[in-house]
Amino acid sequence: MAGSLFLINKVKLQSSSCCPSSTYRLRVESSSFCQPHLRGIVINNELHLKKIVFSTQSICCRLNPVSAISSEDAYPTNKELAQMRRKNFKEWDSLTTKFAGTANVPFLLLQLPQIILNTQNLLAGSKSALLAIPWLGMFTGLLGNISLLSYFITKGETEAVVVQMLGVISMYVVILQLAMAEAMPLPHFIATSIVIASGLVLNFLKYFHLLNDQIWRFWEEFITIAGISALPQVMWSTFVPYIPHTVVPGLISFLTAVVAVLMARMGKLPKKGIKILGLVSGWTATLLFMWMPVAQMWTNLLNPENIKGLSAVSMLLAVIGNGLLIPRALFIRDLMWFSGSSWACIFYGWGNLLCLYW
Repeated sequence: MAGSLFLINKVKLQSSSCCPSSTYRLRVESSSFCQPHLRGIVINNELHLKKIVFSTQSICCRLNPVSAISSEDAYPTNKELAQMRRKNFKEWDSLTTKFAGTANVPFLLLQLPQIILNTQNLLAGSKSALLAIPWLGMFTGLLGNISLLSYFITKGETEAVVVQMLGVISMYVVILQLAMAEAMPLPHFIATSIVIASGLVLNFLKYFHLLNDQIWRFWEEFITIAGISALPQVMWSTFVPYIPHTVVPGLISFLTAVVAVLMARMGKLPKKGIKILGLVSGWTATLLFMWMPVAQMWTNLLNPENIKGLSAVSMLLAVIGNGLLIPRALFIRDLMWFSGSSWACIFYGWGNLLCLYW
C-alpha cells in the first residue's frame, strides 16, 4: 500500500468556513485501490496541478477517508446498483400488478348488489325507486369505461382492461334496468346499446391483434368525438331545470372535436397539436368516468327520499376496487388513471356512503 502512494506537492488551501487553512499532501491511490466514484480520475497533468496550486478558490468539499482494505466494498458499483434497481423494479411491478388483479373481485361484484336491488324493485312494481340512479350519470360512467377500455388496451395493462370490461358490462345491465323502469328514454338506450356492443367487439379484436389498424384508428377518432361532445352536454344537463335546457354545449363541442380530428387525419395539425388531441381524448374519458359520482350526489341532494334505492354495498366495493388500482397507477406514473381511481374512491364510494347515512 505504501508503494502505491506518491508525494505530489504541498498545497496551501485558502481558509473558509468549511475547511480551515492548513497544509495538505495530495495523494492518489493506485487504480487497484481507488474508490469507485473516483476511479478513472488521475492527477497526472502538470498544467492541471498548477491550476490547483495557484487557484484562489478554496477546496472545501472532501470525502470521508475509507480504509484501503474495504475501499472496494465502500460503495456499490454501477453494475450492482443497476441489479438492485432492476430487482426492486420487478418486485414493485409484480406487487402492483397483483393489487390491480385483485381489484377484479370487487369490480366483478360492484354493481351486483345494485342490480339485485333494482330487480327486487322492478318485481315489486316500485319503478320510482330506480329514479334514485340518474341515467345521465350511468351513461357518462359507461362511456368513460368503454373509452378507458380502449386506452388500457393500447397501453397493454391487462388487469386494468379486465376491470374496465367488467365495469362496462355491469353498468350496461343497470342501464338496461333503468330503461325497463322508464327512467331512461328509449332512443337514448338504443343508441347507447349500439355503441357499447360495437365497442366491446372492436376492443376484443384489438386485444387479440385481430383488428385492422385503420378500423381501430376510426374507433379511436369516434370515441374522441363522442367523449368531447358528451362531457359538456352531460355536465350541463345534470343541473337542469336549475339552468335552461339546451344542446348548445354539446353542439359546440361536437363541431370542435370533428374539426380537430379531421385536421389531424389530413395532416394539418403539428405534432404538438396531435399530442394535445390525444391527451384531451384520454382526459375526456377520465372526466366522463369522474362525473358519474357527481351526478349521483346531485341527485341524492335533490331527491333524498329516493336514496333508499341505492346499495351501500356497491359503494363500499367501489372504494375497495378503486383503492387497489391506485398503487399500480402510481407505479407506472399514469396521472389519468390515478386521478380517476382516486376520485371514484373518494366521491363515488365515500361521498355516496355519507349521503346514505347523513
